[in-house]
Amino acid sequence: MMDNTLLGQPLNRVDGPLKVTGRAVYAYEHQLPNAVYAVMVMSTIPKGTITAMNTRTAEQVPGVQLVMTHRNSPKFPQLAHQSIGGPGGRVVQCLQDNLVRYANQPIAMVVAETLEAALEGAHLVEVRYAVEPHRIDLESRLSQAYALKHSKDAEKHRGDVSAALATSAIRIDHVYRTPFEVHNPMEPHATIAVWDKPDHLTLYDATQGVFTDRGRVASLLGLPPDSVRVVSPFLGGGFGSKGPVWSHVILAAMAAKEVNRPVKLSLTRPQMFGMIGFRSETRQAIAAGANHDGTMMALRNDTVTHTSTFDEFVEGASRPARMLYSSPNNSTSQKLVESDIGTPSYMRAPGEAPGTYGLEAAIDELAYAVKMDPLEFRLKNYAETDPEENKPWSSKSLRQCYQLGAERFGWAKRSHEPRSMRDGNILVGWGMATSVYPTRRSAAHASARLNADGTFSVDAGTQDLGTGTYTIMTQVAADSFGVPATRVKFRLGDTILPETPVSGGSQTAASTGSAVYLAAQALREKLIQMASADPQSPLAGLGAQQIIFENGRLSSRTDPSKGETFQALIARSGQSYVEAPADATPGPEKDRYSMYAFGAQFAEVRVDPDLGLVTVSRMLGCFAAGKILNAKTARSQLIGGMIWGIGMALYEEALTDKRLGRWVNNNLAEYHVPANADVRRIEAIWVDERDDHVNPIGVKGIGEIGITGAAAAVANAVFHATGKRVRDLPITLDKLIA
Repeated sequence: MMDNTLLGQPLNRVDGPLKVTGRAVYAYEHQLPNAVYAVMVMSTIPKGTITAMNTRTAEQVPGVQLVMTHRNSPKFPQLAHQSIGGPGGRVVQCLQDNLVRYANQPIAMVVAETLEAALEGAHLVEVRYAVEPHRIDLESRLSQAYALKHSKDAEKHRGDVSAALATSAIRIDHVYRTPFEVHNPMEPHATIAVWDKPDHLTLYDATQGVFTDRGRVASLLGLPPDSVRVVSPFLGGGFGSKGPVWSHVILAAMAAKEVNRPVKLSLTRPQMFGMIGFRSETRQAIAAGANHDGTMMALRNDTVTHTSTFDEFVEGASRPARMLYSSPNNSTSQKLVESDIGTPSYMRAPGEAPGTYGLEAAIDELAYAVKMDPLEFRLKNYAETDPEENKPWSSKSLRQCYQLGAERFGWAKRSHEPRSMRDGNILVGWGMATSVYPTRRSAAHASARLNADGTFSVDAGTQDLGTGTYTIMTQVAADSFGVPATRVKFRLGDTILPETPVSGGSQTAASTGSAVYLAAQALREKLIQMASADPQSPLAGLGAQQIIFENGRLSSRTDPSKGETFQALIARSGQSYVEAPADATPGPEKDRYSMYAFGAQFAEVRVDPDLGLVTVSRMLGCFAAGKILNAKTARSQLIGGMIWGIGMALYEEALTDKRLGRWVNNNLAEYHVPANADVRRIEAIWVDERDDHVNPIGVKGIGEIGITGAAAAVANAVFHATGKRVRDLPITLDKLIA
């Protein structure tokens, strides 16, 4: 655990100047000589076979170099229905056959000298299909839902839920639903593929995991991993969608091989609906029982979600119900229905985002049924240890989050009865919910270097999704060296750098941050040993504990006037630099402790009773997530998640035409997300939490905790304002005035 001065400070983003001046180079913007452009042709049916494809007109467009279809594409045995575990392992469709498995599946690709020619060629490809009946509805096929074969989310039980529900004095039993949601990062998915040699591929890819990208692409194309390099220095958002390797990445590599030139491929906004993952629709049947004093006796969550017909993905919404509250009788199950859709995938707080909505809305309902304040009810059933794993928490400051959040929000002034608070004719509602997200960590590597000019370089091949990774890693290293952040250069986003995990699951700070910290500490110890062993050093003969790093130099702890600069130390060594690597690997701590970040969300809504219009006028989140590395980037991440929760509660819904099996609002004009006018007063705060168990730097990750519980807090506030419980998100005006 670190005691420091620079960490936690609101340091401005070190990559900020590059971004605001347009000098940050994103995947599609890399300039490669002789590059050509690719455009995909997508299926217009959800299921069937391609019976004919006329490409002659497209091939005659001036500048068109290649029209690749299932008839002339390279065939790779590894591509056929191959799925592997982990974030990169989705089954891809890369023109290997004439089967259509979902609407918006890539079925051809046009490569041309210009983007305009490629677009025109793609428009001129004519396709005929043999259409087969499709299935995308969830509710009508619940009888077809199957239990997961190999997943910890399949079923979990403790006690006898049925018996406890039957004898509970107060019970609720309802179904809560969330719709399909699509990530829609500002930067579309994009790839440039270039074969530097016949057997070496470089990808400039918009990816959340350069190493998972490298491994998956190499596996699918039958290459050794060292034959693939992936570069991704900047990312315009991902939210989970850029974690797996999708079809377009492989298609770009295939086309580049065929035309023997670099190929640039960027998805259009409509192409981002269906092929590159989305959050599955969820159906959560939740029952709970309590005694009159508010003691919860039973809790059950049976969740059903979609998966595709050719792959399996689980939106584990039942997980929070297993561990968040103390209940002696608990049961959760997770089932899947196969649908003719693209494979759902990770989306910010996968499982926990919809799971905390269903659970926290149900807890609110049970609190009302018991006639208790919703916050008081949660405190009554507070889990002092993890009831699922029967382990102590590594740390848990949820009580403090409840207290501080309630005080700052003014929760004590809340009137309990629905429709009891008004501002003129406008109904005012206050709601709250609990946030929770697991603390994850994977093996990561980094290296740190002192240069001859006294600056430091730190390398780790991670990614910055826009969350501030460049900045916080710089802070971690600079704090160890006792120098300003301006004297540290942090490099990331390239597989030639030390290997790190995918940036997903809120694990980058915990994983890569730990590796950077350990590398910096290793270099620090190396420099101390050099100074102590050098007869010409003013610090010669001092023990390691007697030498400190301060004000950009090495000094004696007891006599600060005795010391030297880094430049002087390295100059005498005769080396151009001094370097130290480090590996950060999780230990047995996960077996000993249950590790989660927690939080409390409070929301105020104003509802027009005549029109059903809902405005979130005020929102406050208080979180406990271990050590906060940068107050400014942390606040941005937490507020971003909370705003997403507002969208989840009131706006977001990817609609399908069930007759045609197609997405109908596949653009940002009709797929609604909160705009500036929808976000009024919003505040994110946190409690100081020390956790000596989770990882060497004591962080828990904050990329996803902010969205969990946020939608439920808004939904619960809407009920408090209106007295009407809407259990199917989003809460639109028609559901309130019907």
